[in-house]
Amino acid sequence: MIEFNDILQAHARIKSIVKHTEVVHSKLLNKWMGHEIFFKVECMQTTGAFKLRGASNFLAKLAEQESLPKHIVANSSGNHAQAVAFAAKQFNIPVTIYATSNISSIKAAATKHYGAELKLFDTRLQADSAVQEAASEKDVVWIPPFNHPDIIAGQGTACLEALQSIDNINAVFAPCGGGGLLSGTYVCAKHFDPQIKVIGAEPLAANDAAQSLRNGRIISLQQTPKTLADGAATPSVGHHTYEILQQLDGFYEVNETDIAYWTQWLHHLLKMHIEPTCAMTMQAVAEWLNDQVSPQRVMVIISGGNISATSMQNVWAHDHLTKLPSLGQTHLNNLSNK
Repeated sequence: MIEFNDILQAHARIKSIVKHTEVVHSKLLNKWMGHEIFFKVECMQTTGAFKLRGASNFLAKLAEQESLPKHIVANSSGNHAQAVAFAAKQFNIPVTIYATSNISSIKAAATKHYGAELKLFDTRLQADSAVQEAASEKDVVWIPPFNHPDIIAGQGTACLEALQSIDNINAVFAPCGGGGLLSGTYVCAKHFDPQIKVIGAEPLAANDAAQSLRNGRIISLQQTPKTLADGAATPSVGHHTYEILQQLDGFYEVNETDIAYWTQWLHHLLKMHIEPTCAMTMQAVAEWLNDQVSPQRVMVIISGGNISATSMQNVWAHDHLTKLPSLGQTHLNNLSNK
């Protein structure tokens, strides 16, 4: 398991490559919900997502060790692809990305823009198999999307910056695909204060992590899931991330209607382009807050903002803005009586 010091070292390594993104809030949302909710907006990161942190740390550490490869390969549904392509460009190393043919068009275009070659496959399992074969060649290094200590440490720097910016946080929420961001968030938050709750969210339609946590072993999805939260459509978590995920304080599975609902509302309230993958985390926040008996201060890691036109059309297929975010009057009355 990684330690907090690994995250500190990662932050020092990558500060010249990644942006120190803002923490924002919505006064209106806080009024409606009866709690203080803060958002670490990694949608404003250079490549539009937190993934740049892990990829940059992976390569910067190799550079420190004078062991940079001649070629880099990676497998990704999009955000990791862009991150690896951008990070590798900083070190002048050519990149080949292996992905599925349903990759978001905007993520594919950005990946190519950063100079990477993009190879597409029908399924995630085929792409994963191809990248493993390519990684076996001489002087080639595979940068995994989540299942590596240096990736986890890099992703944890988002939480580090967030908790350095805002005091007295009671809980931190993050989405879960492969678990790199959520694992790094857990290690970081628990160092700041062991009492901070760390809670994850995952699409119900792609709930391999939830199944794994319930069954006490890693379970892989047998088919590519259909979900608005494409960034969390990984077949399974990894053994590095799973070890940490088992210690979480809570984990929620979110249906597609709620994913669309919170994507629309966060776009409206924060005036930012936010991916369904991280917007769904607000449903976990709402369900958790509904069980609290005192006012809470929570941090939500907004993991990215790269959305294709097709995804946007699906998100806005039905108007959810007619229903205001709320925990209900009974809950608010209970809070006011404390």
